[in-house]
This record gives sequence, C-alpha cells and structure tokens, in this order.
Amino acid sequence: MKYISFVVPSYNSQDYLERCVDTLIPDNTDIEIIIVNDGSTDRTAEIADAYKEKYPDTVRVIHKKNGGHGSAVNAGLAAARGEYLKVVDSDDWLDDKELVKLLDQLKKWHTSGTRVDLVMFNYLYDHLFEHKTKEMAYRNVFKEGEIVDWDHIGNFAPSQYIIMHSTMFRTDVLRESGVVLPEHTFYVDNIFTHQPLSYVKTICYLDLNLYHYFIGREDQSVNEKVLMKRIDQQIRVTKMILDRVTTEQERNAPKKLRKYLVRNLSIMMTISCIHLLMINTPDAMEKRKDLWDTVKERDQKLYRKLRYRTLSGGTYLPLGRVGDKATMGGYKLAQSIYKFN
Repeated sequence: MKYISFVVPSYNSQDYLERCVDTLIPDNTDIEIIIVNDGSTDRTAEIADAYKEKYPDTVRVIHKKNGGHGSAVNAGLAAARGEYLKVVDSDDWLDDKELVKLLDQLKKWHTSGTRVDLVMFNYLYDHLFEHKTKEMAYRNVFKEGEIVDWDHIGNFAPSQYIIMHSTMFRTDVLRESGVVLPEHTFYVDNIFTHQPLSYVKTICYLDLNLYHYFIGREDQSVNEKVLMKRIDQQIRVTKMILDRVTTEQERNAPKKLRKYLVRNLSIMMTISCIHLLMINTPDAMEKRKDLWDTVKERDQKLYRKLRYRTLSGGTYLPLGRVGDKATMGGYKLAQSIYKFN
C-alpha cells in the first residue's frame, strides 16, 4: 500500500535534487517517489537512476523529453499509485519529522475507512539571500485535525491562499477533476490547485510545518524580472483560471468555496495587470485591456465584482500620471498583502 505518491518534476536539478529526495525517503515503503526527469542536460538523470537502484521499492524514474513543469506533473499523475499525490519541486524539501506525523495520520484514516479529499498543511518560505524563514499557516481558516466540508471553513486572510506547497489531494480527486496542465508554460501550479477544488468534498488541516519553499534564485519564475519576461504565460494561465471560474461546476460551488475561487482569480488578475503596467508598452496596455474585455465578455456579473469590489480593479484605472501612480500604489499594497514575490 502506497499512501503518498511524491511527484518530483526535475529539470537540470543536479545541484539540489539529492537534498529534496533525501527528505522524502522514509524508513519503510509506505510511499513512492516518482522523479520525472524532464529532458535534463546535466546529471539529473544519473542522480535519479541512482536513487531508483538504491531504493527499488520506493523510487521510480520517468525520463521524458522536455515539456516544462506542467508536463512533468502530468506524467507523474498518470503514473501515480498512491492514495494521495503531493508535488514537491526539486529545489524544495520536506521536514522529515513532520512527514512521519503526516503518514501516521494517513494510516489512521485508511484503517478507519475515513475519506479526506484534500489535506492542508503549512509551508515555509526559505529566503535564499535574506536567510529568513516565514511560516504560512491556516489556523484561522481550519480547526486542526477536524474533517470539514466547504460550508464549515473560516475566512482566508488576504495573504492566505491555497497553493501547491500547502496541499495534498487524493489521487482519484485529481483524476476526476480532469486536470491536465499545459506544456512549456510557467505558473501552471495555479491551475493544479484551483481546478480540483470544486471536486473536493472533505478537507482536513494538519498544523504541520511540512513544506520548505526555496525562494530567491534569480532564475525562479516568481522573480519579478523573470515574471515580466514571461507575462504572456502568466496571462494564459489567468485566462485558464477564468475559464474554470465561469463553468457551471464552479458557478454552483458551495458559497464559501465560490468566494475563494473568485478571489483566486482576482489575485491572478492583479498580478498579470500590474506586471503589464510595469512593462508599460502599447502592446502591454493592449494586453491588459484584452484581459479585462475577456472577463466582461465571459461574465458581466463577475466583471463588475472584479472591477469594482476587489483589489484587482485597482489595476485597471485610466492611464495617465494619476492613474499610473494610484495603480502602482495598489501594486505595492498587493505585493505586501499577497506575498507574490
């Protein structure tokens, strides 16, 4: 019995893959680790194969042509045999003691026949240059250890949102949701955590500081300069989230979940539009207008809510010195609230 399938997307990860995988190796074979080598050109494949040889009952390796992070996650999900699936990026790691606690809880649920569709836990920002660690927890949203549905959760603070680092879905829920991530596209983790939520019936929050998110490298996708270069990919993912929010599946979601799904779209809109404004070319301004026009065409009620009742509306003020100044002020506020880079 494999309680968790850890999917480790890996591209040119030779410098940190071992640190990552070492934190996932348990004292037993209750989990599986699927290292997806996404067409690496360094020693990633060699390192992955060495783990497979050393831990044949635990580690599996998929070698594939480069398709990007989403493609690697898709391959891992297709191959997964575990009851739950957790994506761990190859430059991140888990706290091994907290992992033992998580596995103990999963075994109890399995033995008692208790079904939990989504397990939430804390994650830690490990800042490379600041040498600081920041905990992101959900104690105000969920009661620790209590299995609830969406009608019985609390309210998310502005800086709290459901991301890949803090979630572990049942594998069958992910497959039922039909989530398939686009290839050669960054920021697809937003889709991975958004799309399955309306298929989740039960949630449990475990107050574990499990996931360490390594942040601060210059080439990371969340780096502001990198994000501006990849703005078309950010817009693509934002529109895909919009597609989901306007489906009947999500329109009819429980009230608190629907509120969260719309809020998530608002965050995506805010990030996309602000970075378009920072690029500040005629083409970028046209893309910003097109993004808002797409929302308006898709759903007038949703457009009015995003435009006039959320922070994202502050990113679409009239162009000019006053509008630009107000919008950039809104950006600094959003950056401090949402912690998106």
